[in-house]
Amino acid sequence: MENQELIKQVTEKAEKWLTPAYDAETQAEVKRMLENPDKTELIECFYKDLEFGTGGLRGIMGAGSNRMNIYTVGAATQGLANYLNKCFKDKEQISVVVGHDCRNNSRKFAEISADIFSANGIKVYLFDDLRPTPEVSFAIRHLGCQSGINLTASHNPKEYNGYKAYWDDGAQVLAPHDTAIIDEVNKVTVEDIKFQGNKDLIQIIGEDIDKIYLDKVHTLSIDPEVIKRQKDLSIVYTPLHGAGRVLIPASLKEWGFENVHCVPEQMVKSGDFPTVISPNPENAEALSMAIELAKKIDADIVMASDPDADRVGMACKDDKGEWVLINGNQTCLLFLYYIIKNRIATGKMQPTDFIVKTIVTTELIKAVADKNKIEMLDCYTGFKWIAREIRLREGKQQYIGGGEESYGFLAEDFVRDKDAVSACSLLAEICAWAKDQGKTLYDILMDIYVEYGFSKETTVNVVKPGKSGADEIKAMMDNFRANPPKEIGGSAVSLIKDYKTLKATDAKGNATNLDMPETSNVLQYFTEDGTKISVRPSGTEPKIKFYIEVKGEMGCSKCYGNANAEAEKKVEAVRKSLGI
Repeated sequence: MENQELIKQVTEKAEKWLTPAYDAETQAEVKRMLENPDKTELIECFYKDLEFGTGGLRGIMGAGSNRMNIYTVGAATQGLANYLNKCFKDKEQISVVVGHDCRNNSRKFAEISADIFSANGIKVYLFDDLRPTPEVSFAIRHLGCQSGINLTASHNPKEYNGYKAYWDDGAQVLAPHDTAIIDEVNKVTVEDIKFQGNKDLIQIIGEDIDKIYLDKVHTLSIDPEVIKRQKDLSIVYTPLHGAGRVLIPASLKEWGFENVHCVPEQMVKSGDFPTVISPNPENAEALSMAIELAKKIDADIVMASDPDADRVGMACKDDKGEWVLINGNQTCLLFLYYIIKNRIATGKMQPTDFIVKTIVTTELIKAVADKNKIEMLDCYTGFKWIAREIRLREGKQQYIGGGEESYGFLAEDFVRDKDAVSACSLLAEICAWAKDQGKTLYDILMDIYVEYGFSKETTVNVVKPGKSGADEIKAMMDNFRANPPKEIGGSAVSLIKDYKTLKATDAKGNATNLDMPETSNVLQYFTEDGTKISVRPSGTEPKIKFYIEVKGEMGCSKCYGNANAEAEKKVEAVRKSLGI
């Protein structure tokens, strides 16, 4: 019965897309779905409207309210324009930045959005071609805009596109603006969308902003002398067909690196991502061509950025000369270790300096911060929360770096989203610093494990697509709350943090409040042996994520194999306990 009711609802919703307000191509696609006896596709395309999650609006491209198309993008832009005109009604000229990545339809969606903003009296700075997400964030602040958007689905498969909305501080939209924008978007009918732009209010920007941004990124170099000594460091870089190709090689050159090799096949701009299964630098497969090139030329480091160049993935040689991937937790750890250690060594560290990590990112970062007496803050997953901590302390404290396990890092405060342009440049400097001591990046990581303790982090993604999947994910979270585990992986649970109730409960049932800006559907379990498990549904993809961190000890830099093998056993025991 329930399924029949759902089919009735989506059918009524879809039939509204057969009016003249929608173009002929869209109407034909919707008609085909309505006439298909199998209603699965119709339900998937219309059972809900796309919503802003941790990464904004994101979905598969196609016809329907739950798909990325000119109407869902148009409604989002019209709603955002309406909200901006409400919030800044006393401002003589409201302005926004519009950027996009390499994805299919990204330029089209960007130009349509620019038209809609301008039709609503808002000045638009539209990038002339694809650009990294962090540059869009930078441009909002630099040009004094009230908002901005970037058309991108980050590292998602090629079927996806997305829409990141930013506020006047260059950060992705937070409460109360996020829900207020959704309310405005929900009020928009297709007839309300002003598709006819005002060309007088659209200004094309490009190389002028590139230069200012790259010069600012260059100020992040902590030890330029080490780069001068190691300017021949052999670097292999791939943009995975995306926006990194525009600025990352140029940034490396400006920092002084003279031996940069780009993977030629992947320097080609393409939303089809023809050389990879998925353009995600977290996946080993995405780096395979870069590693092949690195083997051929005996490179020192491999780095890859995702399609909108906000995340960086990397690989380096281990102590046996084999190429190994460095995961997101290790990446964040390496960056913050280098920044802290070298700011102290060069006398740049100030008592007001602070770093930020997300709650699901490795606790080893806290060990590094504590030992070096640096303030570290924990925040929710998503760079908008890191940006919030920067904003709250602006003018009082200095942000020197922060990141998350999902391959995002931000070394600066003039951008308010993760930044692969500055991260790749700083990563090259870290490699140069290591090489200057006769070491590799891998050796530095081993040094950290010996000094601060060993940890192994594993993320398990349980994918549950569509409406039925969303229901399953909800049931899993409900079950964890109703029946909290007493023991995980053979170790007793000593603390449970529930960010939905903002309560931390110990093994005796004593509860304390969690100091967070709002509630979030995240559960964390801490066990007596130092294991940390975080469970959360993804805000942008149909999956539930389990972040597992297990602790160990490494007596020497050559002891990694044993420590890792022991940790693997612990991870397997944890997975067995959780049934994942």
